[in-house]
Amino acid sequence: MRGSDVTRYRTLTIEYTGHVAVVTMNRPEARNAADAVMHRELADVWPDLAANREVRAVVLTGAGRAFSAGGDLPRMVETQRDADVQDEVFDEARRIAHGMAGLPQPIVAAINGPAVGLGASLVALSDLAVASETSFLADPHLAVGLVPADGTAMLWPLMAGLMRAKEFVLLGERIPARKALEYGLVNRVVPAEDVQSTALDLAHRLAAIPRRALQDTKRLMNAGSARVLGALLEQAIAAERQSLTSPEHIARVQEMVEAQRT
Repeated sequence: MRGSDVTRYRTLTIEYTGHVAVVTMNRPEARNAADAVMHRELADVWPDLAANREVRAVVLTGAGRAFSAGGDLPRMVETQRDADVQDEVFDEARRIAHGMAGLPQPIVAAINGPAVGLGASLVALSDLAVASETSFLADPHLAVGLVPADGTAMLWPLMAGLMRAKEFVLLGERIPARKALEYGLVNRVVPAEDVQSTALDLAHRLAAIPRRALQDTKRLMNAGSARVLGALLEQAIAAERQSLTSPEHIARVQEMVEAQRT
């Protein structure tokens, strides 16, 4: 990263085009599910970007055919069993949420494929979102016995309305890209081959706006979501941490582990 040490990022790639930084989640073999390294790096990258005066807008995307499949199963098992790992994971969750919501530069999500769980939260924490026609959003936390603490349960009600958000979060149903556009969860839906270029075009347009006006306006418009995160994030984290050791979650994770072995 210009002005900082980009070599320490192993699961993210950071590239530059003018004053736009393109951050790519780069575990395509795992559909960009966040293992221990990626989750930590998703927490670390935002302070680096915030400190970089050359960066005036950010594009966040995934390598391969997925934006992000959410949590990595081995890390999920570790988190379930180890209180120290839980401390790490939830501290990183705080830093991801506050880091994205509080980033001075606007973030454009380029949703090149499914955005599930954490992936859907990363979209919700972005400022603009461009989705592939074949992509979808989903938050399946409840289906595996977990309380969702990393964004959608707090932010989707602000974006789509409370009743609709309850349907999405409680039932965990997929939200196809066109429906996500209709419900205000993304800004544009384009053919898959145009996702990156459309997101970059938006990011360059943002980068051309006078910096102070852009950043102060982002802060103003994010004030409501910042208050929600400030009021509810710790409560959500405490609830998800408690749900980690529930019999339902333990049983569902074991089913997923066994399914992977067959």
